Amino acid sequence: MYREGLRIVRLIWGLFLYATGIVMTVHANLGVSPWNVFHQGVSLWTGITFGMASIVTAIVIVTATALMREHVGLGTLCDMILIGTFVDVLMFGKWVPEMRTFAAGLAMMIGGLLIIAVASFFYMGAGYGAGPRDSLMVALARRTGHPVGLCRVVIEGTALLCGWLLGGRAGAGTVISAFGVGIAVQIVFMLLRFNAQTIHQESFFESCARLKAFFARARGAGSKED
Repeated sequence: MYREGLRIVRLIWGLFLYATGIVMTVHANLGVSPWNVFHQGVSLWTGITFGMASIVTAIVIVTATALMREHVGLGTLCDMILIGTFVDVLMFGKWVPEMRTFAAGLAMMIGGLLIIAVASFFYMGAGYGAGPRDSLMVALARRTGHPVGLCRVVIEGTALLCGWLLGGRAGAGTVISAFGVGIAVQIVFMLLRFNAQTIHQESFFESCARLKAFFARARGAGSKED
């Protein structure tokens, strides 16, 4: 029971950290990652918040991947809703200051990428399923037969172009994010001795069955204490 509860905490904490990293890269004011350029553009074009733009985008992606019969997990759905929600909370609360100089922005950008890498360790290690955008990448790779790396480049390049056309801000930070996040993840995973390939990512139904058993045990333990 303790282990399952720890997994849930790990997932939610990882998604919160991921949102914190995103806000840090945005408030670095150097330009944001390709997907966040798209979210900025959607936010500017529609008037909805940055976080809500992220949620709407994730909903469309999850729907597309489900139609392509790709694996969707509980973590995928939590990612879809919670990251955007946490981003809006952090932005509205002004918990992360905005940088005004290049040096401060660069430090904030690097810090944000490292936070995202640590967040990936937590939420991927929970084993509740991949995020929506990673699921789309895998789905396209399986459908087209092209390498995963090529599919990622095409997806992020398309997101960047569309976001830029909608008014999203691309800049030096966009390039740093595109290349730096992979380096940050590699460094953090190596330091923490974490191999993501060894983690079984559960399907939604697997997670539901495990959580049902978890809450049943929790209720049983509570009844015994009474």
